[in-house]
Amino acid sequence: MTPQLQQAIRLLQLSTLDLRMEIQQALDSNLMLELSEDEAESEASTTDEPNGLHAEEDVQPTDIPKELPTDSNWEDVYDSSPAAAPASNSHTSMEFENQGHHEEGLREHLYWQMEFSHFSDNDRVIAETIIDAIDDDGYLSISPEEILEIIQPAQADLELEDIEAVLHQVQNFDPLGVGARDLRECLLLQLQQAPVGTPWREQAIRLVSEHLELLASKDYARLMRHMKLGENELQELVQYIQTLQPRPGSVNHATPPEYIVPDVLVRKVKGAWRVTLNTEILPRIRVNAQYASMVRRADNSRDNTCLKTHLQEARWFIKSLQSRSDTLLKVARCIVERQQAFFEYGPEAMKAMVLHDVAEAVEMHESTISRVTSHKYMHTPRGIFELKYFFSSHVSTQAGGECSSTAIRALLIKLIEAENPRKPLSDNKLAAILVEQGINVARRTVAKYRDALTIPSSSERKQLM
Repeated sequence: MTPQLQQAIRLLQLSTLDLRMEIQQALDSNLMLELSEDEAESEASTTDEPNGLHAEEDVQPTDIPKELPTDSNWEDVYDSSPAAAPASNSHTSMEFENQGHHEEGLREHLYWQMEFSHFSDNDRVIAETIIDAIDDDGYLSISPEEILEIIQPAQADLELEDIEAVLHQVQNFDPLGVGARDLRECLLLQLQQAPVGTPWREQAIRLVSEHLELLASKDYARLMRHMKLGENELQELVQYIQTLQPRPGSVNHATPPEYIVPDVLVRKVKGAWRVTLNTEILPRIRVNAQYASMVRRADNSRDNTCLKTHLQEARWFIKSLQSRSDTLLKVARCIVERQQAFFEYGPEAMKAMVLHDVAEAVEMHESTISRVTSHKYMHTPRGIFELKYFFSSHVSTQAGGECSSTAIRALLIKLIEAENPRKPLSDNKLAAILVEQGINVARRTVAKYRDALTIPSSSERKQLM
């Protein structure tokens, strides 16, 4: 495998954001590469013109010098979307909002509150140890006994009661419920700090203290007997408990924002689905005409050889980018053509499709299709989807056809959303309904799809109302 082919394969599997970094590195390391004139002017100005890929008709002959002593041609200019529509005239900025924005994490929030608390020097050490032992969900990950073992070598007169006292103070910090050792304590901390006289507060404290296991198993009949409540009263009590936060740390858990940049745009034009590359996500680059004109063919000097090497690498890089765009567009068009029912009617109409089907249609290897569909996204009227979303296995139907596993998942979601919450559908019942609709699917298959969708079992979905 040649270095050029290795480069083409590597660029093919990069996501859009990774490819932007790769292009920038190439611009920094290869003197023959430069941004096109309109791209450079856009970066130099303070306007919000989008730095995007341009369609073929935007490439003018002036982009390439008229006279070059080298074999310059149209491949010296990278145009990512030869078959795409011209770039939009919108002035949408590609700068991501809030990028680099720092959100205060849970521990920082607790340390900030500790600074305003009246701790002695010894208690401050205990508080710091406790805060360090609180996990991202807001729970204390080690016992007070273990905290005592950690601190006692430095403070010999320390006792377990001192740890418990400081822990009690930390548990009064915001967010409510932080520093709890288990779910029961977490809910009780929140209930105890609720204003006295809050409706259902006392009953909720009793239920969580004595009957949390029955609530977790949704054994409402026994709960009504133990709590001496009617169905409507228990329903209001459960609704109140559901307003509590079982993972208080998640409120302050700082996670960096993740951005998805669609590589392909799909829209319906005059009754037909049209596929184009996103023309605003990558900078447009070309060979530097001034440096290229300095290359002398018959000169084997060190400087000239360096220029030749950079020129050849620049051409290969531009060609690899062009190949990536062509392949991505070809595969995306094939996917849309085969999944038109999805775009018209939604996930329930998704057809079964595997990598081999597309590879055969576009006359490429399956490994190429796998690379080009990884971390690439398609913007459609139904949302943004990874290209791999459109590939799924199939289940046979009673009519002798095939049904996509994605369509089955969509049907399961629809059935579960429409079920009676008092009597949720079991996996057996869901399988029977699908069989009635002509889809041959076993109970274990339904259970597998339900777990993949993170939908609880029927016993866990059961509700009072």
